[in-house]
Amino acid sequence: MPLPPAPGRRAAKLPAEAFLTTRAAETDDALGTAAISDSTPAAANGAAAKTRTRRASTAAATAAAPAAGSAAAKKPRSTRSAPQSAKAPAVTPATPAAPAAPAKPAPAAAPVSGRKARGGHPAPKTLFVLDTNVLLHDPSSLFRFEEHDIFLPMVVLEELDNHKKGMTEVARNGRQVSRTLDSLVASQPADGLDKGLPLSATGQKGATGTLYFQTHPLDSALPEGLPQGKADNQILGVVAALRGEYSDREVVLVSKDINMRVKARALGLAAEDYQNDKVLDDGDLLYAGVLALPHDFWAKAGKNVESWQEGAITYYRVSGAIVDQLMINQFVYYEGPGEPSLYMRVTEIRDRTAVLKTLRDFGNPKNAVWGVSTRNREQNFAMNLLMNPDVDFVTLTGTAGTGKTLLALAAGLAQVLDERRYTEIIMTRATVSVGEDIGFLPGTEEEKMGPWMGALDDNLEFLAKGDGGNAGEWGRAATNELIRSRIKIKSMNFMRGRTFLNKYVIIDEAQNLTPKQMKTLITRAGPGTKIICMGNLAQIDTPYLTEGSSGLTYVVDRFKGWPHSGHITLARGERSRLADFASEVL
Repeated sequence: MPLPPAPGRRAAKLPAEAFLTTRAAETDDALGTAAISDSTPAAANGAAAKTRTRRASTAAATAAAPAAGSAAAKKPRSTRSAPQSAKAPAVTPATPAAPAAPAKPAPAAAPVSGRKARGGHPAPKTLFVLDTNVLLHDPSSLFRFEEHDIFLPMVVLEELDNHKKGMTEVARNGRQVSRTLDSLVASQPADGLDKGLPLSATGQKGATGTLYFQTHPLDSALPEGLPQGKADNQILGVVAALRGEYSDREVVLVSKDINMRVKARALGLAAEDYQNDKVLDDGDLLYAGVLALPHDFWAKAGKNVESWQEGAITYYRVSGAIVDQLMINQFVYYEGPGEPSLYMRVTEIRDRTAVLKTLRDFGNPKNAVWGVSTRNREQNFAMNLLMNPDVDFVTLTGTAGTGKTLLALAAGLAQVLDERRYTEIIMTRATVSVGEDIGFLPGTEEEKMGPWMGALDDNLEFLAKGDGGNAGEWGRAATNELIRSRIKIKSMNFMRGRTFLNKYVIIDEAQNLTPKQMKTLITRAGPGTKIICMGNLAQIDTPYLTEGSSGLTYVVDRFKGWPHSGHITLARGERSRLADFASEVL
């Protein structure tokens, strides 16, 4: 309902006694007192007290009140400084015949600064205090908080300065953050730091909040047991001081350090982990690349299914609700009781229909790849992706012993040595040790990478034995020499700036890579190159990485549904019964 126009004169200019007696005839004394809140408090209290003894003069006061109200209504409405009490009509003529409406109590105080009082508008923006490890983990984290504000303590800037030297990933991120802060500061006047810097000044339109720096000392009372000189405790002190200074806002510490968050909560401070880098909240929600058709699928969709055959391949065109669950290059299978099993791959999705294509059975020894036959359903799906020339990017996940490296190497050797589709195999991995580092390694680049490639040597020994088992000692030696001449082992540290042409690239232990590192490696692919990323998300050794924030999870989620990529989660181990049992119980 639109508000009535504000009066041109303040309530103090009207006849206070007549106004009070008129309101007293209609409402209680509380509303009359609130209506003249703009006048002198003493006069208002006195006038309100007189209303209890001057009930008899209501009729005389009513004659004067309408004239005063009409005179006030002729003044133009002020849009800049209308008083709060002007939201209700200043003067209301008394109508003896009509009963008075119940009065609403006036607000006890004005709304808190920065918070909307009416209309259900959102509360004030949250003030996030960033820890140094958040900036070093994700240099773009400054622009990931949407409309909320960010506060950087002075000790955070000091720690950034200490971490910017060197060639490590942390040092590069520190320098990137420093450059970002320099751009934000340069876009504002020199005296604008106290007022804050808009985060959208450098073109980041998604960040509409403000960046604040600590420009003056903040007093905080932390327990005496916390050393005051430690950087973490200084940040906690800043958070405590900001919470006291901005009592109307929520102040939250954002840190990747678990102990830091625990200490903050022990002190009664709000603390959160940096969640923006997580692709999934739960690793079980990761796209598996496989979908089981319901047992009654053919009974319900049999009339609407079209099929045709091209050579040994059969195609099915299906429609219905099942299409909403499918993605390009996703594998579907049907294993009904008493009926033959059917394994297919989604090759086309158009409108409400999908085309399914039957697979090549690599479990049959006749279709063995470099002497390797698949042993279960998921391995057969993976081999169909690895041997498909139209699929440029393949991701394989699974526990230890599921055959990820063996399948990738067998498919690579078959396409490099037999089909001549690629010129060579390039293999790399993240050099993150499980235990304590043993120090520097001697030799060339490939010799330094040798200890990290134990999985490659084990699988090559198996593949060479299967291919040249009847060729004797000289035949096996020649086979090993030929295989190793087509396999190059490269370090990830020297990948930037390279372009791979017609290569078969294997990225092992990809779960230890960050999304940024994964992007650096995948963008090296040139024409005719195929990249395979493998890893076990249950064996992450890189600090600050989890199943939800790993680079492997990142690419699986981003590439799903692309016509030239595919993903399979290998479910069953095939290494040995001992390894399978250990994976389950340990």
